Amino acid sequence: MNTLSLPSSPLTNTEWQPVDAEKVVAGTPKTTYKVIYSSASQEFHAGVWQSTPGKWNVSYGEDEFCTLLEGTVILTASGGQAQKYTAPESFVIPSGFNGTWESATNVRKYFVIYEKTLP
Repeated sequence: MNTLSLPSSPLTNTEWQPVDAEKVVAGTPKTTYKVIYSSASQEFHAGVWQSTPGKWNVSYGEDEFCTLLEGTVILTASGGQAQKYTAPESFVIPSGFNGTWESATNVRKYFVIYEKTLP
């Protein structure tokens, strides 16, 4: 099997989608992404994701590893603890995280997601 590389330049010719209005806390964020690899089991995925500024509610059922290529993100847990990340930092969002995702600027990241499928 061949290896795959993730593009380091911004995605082009992709369709930007607004974040679900019910989840938006501030701004009018839009996102786009490209999955570069998915495992045969569909439990593991890797790709590139981009967003415009804004803040929205999130609830993670998957584990996600992120490396910021551009921008600043503020993750705030439901309990109120905020963590700020700026490119080129990397971080993990564990399954079960609930809170808000804020793209303080335009953001571009590599993502790796693992989501266990139930039998």
